[in-house]
Order: sequence, then C-alpha cells, then structure tokens
Amino acid sequence: MSLVTVSSKYQVVIPKDVREKLGIRPGQKVEAFAVGNRVELVPVESIRTFRGKFPNLPPLERESDRL
Repeated sequence: MSLVTVSSKYQVVIPKDVREKLGIRPGQKVEAFAVGNRVELVPVESIRTFRGKFPNLPPLERESDRL
C-alpha cells in the first residue's frame, strides 16, 4: 500500500508501482468515484481498445426503420 499526500490544490500523485500495474499514461483520463469513505480512481480506456475483444458476440441486427 502506498501513502500519498493531498496538495493544497487537492492534487495527488499516483505512485509509480500503481501507474505501472494499471498502465496509466501521462494525460490519460481517470474517473473518480466516492465509494463509502474512500476515493477510487478508474482509468478510462478508449473505445478502440475494445475492438476485437469480444469475437463471439453475435452481430447487431438493425431495426427495420433504421435501414
């Protein structure tokens, strides 16, 4: 577990071991959630990273009024 300090501007530095484990890059967006009495930061992935990850899903069928 890493201990971080909140700056006067409410900023924190994500420790290197955590950044590396989660693959967080400079400039990447993260979502912040208040869960009970803690803060969770979740990396936001580009929709492009999901391309090809679910090859067994059936193709989407278009509704007849959307052709």
